[in-house]
Amino acid sequence: MHIHILGICGTFMGGIAVLAKAEGHKVTGCDANVYPPMSTQLEAQGIALIEGFDPAQTALNPDIYVIGNVVSRGNPLMEEILNRGLPYISGPQWLAENVLQGKWVLAVAGTHGKTTTSSMLAWILEYAGLAPGFLIGGVPQNFAVSARLPQAPAQDSQSVSPFFVIEADEYDTAFFDKRSKFVHYRPRTAVLNNLEYDHADIFEDLAAIEKQFHHLVRTVPQAGLVVSNGKEASLQRVIDKGCWTPVEKFGSDADWQASNPQSDGGFDVMFAGKLQGHVAWDLLGEHNRMNALASIAAARHVGVSVEVAIDALAQFKSVKRRMEIRGVVNGVTVYDDFAHHPTAITTTVAGLRSKVGKARDGARILAVLEPRSNTMKLGVMKNALPASLVEADLVFCYGANLGWDATEALAPIKHKATVYEDLNVMVAAIAEAAKSGDYVLAMSNGGFGGVHQKILDALQAKEILK
Repeated sequence: MHIHILGICGTFMGGIAVLAKAEGHKVTGCDANVYPPMSTQLEAQGIALIEGFDPAQTALNPDIYVIGNVVSRGNPLMEEILNRGLPYISGPQWLAENVLQGKWVLAVAGTHGKTTTSSMLAWILEYAGLAPGFLIGGVPQNFAVSARLPQAPAQDSQSVSPFFVIEADEYDTAFFDKRSKFVHYRPRTAVLNNLEYDHADIFEDLAAIEKQFHHLVRTVPQAGLVVSNGKEASLQRVIDKGCWTPVEKFGSDADWQASNPQSDGGFDVMFAGKLQGHVAWDLLGEHNRMNALASIAAARHVGVSVEVAIDALAQFKSVKRRMEIRGVVNGVTVYDDFAHHPTAITTTVAGLRSKVGKARDGARILAVLEPRSNTMKLGVMKNALPASLVEADLVFCYGANLGWDATEALAPIKHKATVYEDLNVMVAAIAEAAKSGDYVLAMSNGGFGGVHQKILDALQAKEILK
């Protein structure tokens, strides 16, 4: 079958393309912007990419068009598909019908940490020899791809693993299906990592998102498991609406707890008040400890012992664009991170601060921010930005194409924050301000105009001119 994917360079739709190709389908696709890392991954898989949405693409004559939620009415190719009555389906529905049917699905939902927790869970199952399939909204460095079909376990090469780990997004499915993506997945194991207000472009308030999460909970069977963050009142409200599945909670005063956190990132795992073992890794911050607990609990549900899960996490390599070091020039380290919501920004900056030490000891953090998500562009979270950046020493905000005044929003921290409309001018200012021992933390959920390499190049040029 030939499938043509509209919006193929999004992490989710790109993952679908990889899975479809692995299943033996002919896969082509198009998007408005074709850029790494997804474009590189797709091209490596031999998937042809087309820039733009020209109606002439119907000449490819695919068997079906798979539509990403980036596509809306008015899209020229979509209008041609509708006018001609050509067959189309949403990405989540295609995935459910062609890949997830009959699988033991482990779905990871939440406002934050979905990608990292999904990656941890997939790696634990892989380490345990269960050879899971997965679709993750990023590139786990333990696998180097964002999606794959279930494999044959080493201990049973004649069968294929029944397990599939998926990052379960609450964003809407498509312009013709406004339910959250995750209602299509029907998991047996569901992780509810956290829940707060986001996606202001499609959800009116937190209650509207909680309703969608309850739709997910309603699909989990009695023989399944819901792993929920016990610190989140919003998730308790979701469960209180009705839950027909056993629930295990993680966090403080919960079934699963992290105790004795170490300065190097390690911590002890407690279950039902009993010590289970020690996670020895270098990931920092409470958010990563919570992600780990959720992953251990979910893996235990499919038969992976806590001991094996802990051993697996010691070899976990995180995810590209999650505190990823992009380079070091003249003692200045440049990080790339996907943080785009104030809570995620707070957590990311705090995590880096705990790693590098206090500013008074010479460890400065230069936060570089692009408010790019739909929620941020609408300005819904703008008043929370100053508090999220409090642990940064300098703040550089790229304020182009916003519907609100970033300078005004950052006024509470105006002594250390500057807003720029020109990316190159901002890069030059960062290079001028940076000195040896500094940490530049670039945060965006998009390509950010290649700012990371531009900063590294500018730092290199500054060094040459000395």
